[in-house]
Amino acid sequence: MIKIMFVCHGNICRSTMAQFVMEELVRRAGREGEFRIDSAATSTEELGNPPHPGTVRRLRAAGVPVGAHRARQVRRGEYAHWDHIVYMDAENARGLARILGGDPEGKVSRLLDWTARPGDVADPWYTGDFDATYRDVLEGCEALLAAL
Repeated sequence: MIKIMFVCHGNICRSTMAQFVMEELVRRAGREGEFRIDSAATSTEELGNPPHPGTVRRLRAAGVPVGAHRARQVRRGEYAHWDHIVYMDAENARGLARILGGDPEGKVSRLLDWTARPGDVADPWYTGDFDATYRDVLEGCEALLAAL
């Protein structure tokens, strides 16, 4: 089983969006039994909160099911559990390094680095542009799934 954890700052926008998008892509590919997918935050700011309403609206508009979710923070001990820990931007990378204490097995990557246009996925909490975030997340998840 391939285990993927998506990570962003609060676990209510980008990482949650990536989790549900990847789950749907895997389902459409008929590969549900091959993957375990989750998401988490580097911060404690949104712990216990549901996905941002903008995330839910954008996913539903794309026909992506939104399951039960409450924001949680990554824990150091989780490193051994995941095959891929996929973050959204440089701030997330710093947070992961602080929490995990390193990446000795090379499991940590930035989502858009799986695509032909590496870069950060902008945080719609600040930009308000959930459409742009969705496009980036979809492109990154499609590329990641193709690589696996």
